Amino acid sequence: MRKVVHKWFWMWDFDKEEKWLNEMAAKGLVLTSVGYCRYEFEDCVPGEYKICLEFLGNGLSGAENEKYIEFLEETGAEHVGTFSRWVYFRKKTSEESFQLFSDYSSRIQYLTRIIRFIAMLDGLTLYIGCYNLFLFFYWHSYANIIGIVNLLIAVFCTIGVIRLVRKRKKLKAEQQIFE
Repeated sequence: MRKVVHKWFWMWDFDKEEKWLNEMAAKGLVLTSVGYCRYEFEDCVPGEYKICLEFLGNGLSGAENEKYIEFLEETGAEHVGTFSRWVYFRKKTSEESFQLFSDYSSRIQYLTRIIRFIAMLDGLTLYIGCYNLFLFFYWHSYANIIGIVNLLIAVFCTIGVIRLVRKRKKLKAEQQIFE
């Protein structure tokens, strides 16, 4: 039986999203398709699959991304779907453990990649928001609503970047302890 669930996750809450997807798999619903705030599941044996997601790098071309996805598929992971730069994989739990980032340095690099992308979006939305508010105050344009929305998005992105920077800082401290 197929089930579609609509759920929102902020980009910086990828850990919560992955945890939720694995909780669904533990209940017997495995991810089969993904889209904007849309997750499609089908029945499976509870706990049969583990789901992992990854944010692909900024500098990777389409061909490099395809090669990376093919590489992971060769390890036994199934490519479930892609949304924007997020790639979703699943793997049967009966096989070896499935973890995309197994050490501190790779996890720190991964967080840095996400932080840079969100910070770029943050700067862009902040610029657009300020520009639209300038138009409103200077020419009494109706761009103020767009400006306010963009400034709100920039505030949320800033909060997300701060949360990820704290998470990365914690990982760096743990890495120092275990080295």
